[in-house]
Amino acid sequence: MLGLATNKKSKKAIERKRVTKSHILLIAATVMSAATLTMATLPALANGPEMVTLEDGSKTQKGAKDDGGKWMTPDGDPTYRVKADGILDWYTYSGFRRYHSECHVCHGPEGEGSTYAPALKDSLKTMSYSDFVGVVASGRERTTPDGAKSVMPALGDNKNVMCYIDDMYVYLKALADGAIGRGRPKGRDDKPQAAQDYDKACFGG
Repeated sequence: MLGLATNKKSKKAIERKRVTKSHILLIAATVMSAATLTMATLPALANGPEMVTLEDGSKTQKGAKDDGGKWMTPDGDPTYRVKADGILDWYTYSGFRRYHSECHVCHGPEGEGSTYAPALKDSLKTMSYSDFVGVVASGRERTTPDGAKSVMPALGDNKNVMCYIDDMYVYLKALADGAIGRGRPKGRDDKPQAAQDYDKACFGG
């Protein structure tokens, strides 16, 4: 994400925890100076570990661990945890709320897509976490087979998006993996203290 492949220290920070206010500014500046990403350049490989069902019936990605209420893959990417009764971890539930506040007008409810924007629940079957953040931060322009142009605006300076980029990613990833279906979630875990502290830091509170 941060430098996408060149700044290992910043990438490590972003992978291990949600970005702070200073990280957001650096992400936007670095990613926007990188080469523009297009659909043609995105990897066509499976995105991360497969979904598994844990002993308690919860669904998450293989090898994921709970890190203070936030679930992380072995590679350090954020991920979801959906309990057997449909209760979501806080961050996935937050992603549901933030996605439908900021993204669904173009990309459709539950990431189903529209006539002018792709179905993100399908995109995240192959798109990596770092690529997802890079496209959101820097924007993207692509040409459809019929010659029409589709433009994704750069949102790197929008705190309502970037402060919750991990949340939106894990929500869409849960949809892509089939861990959750359409409609409002049945419930959520309580908001961790780390998430409360992060919100204040990201918005300068």
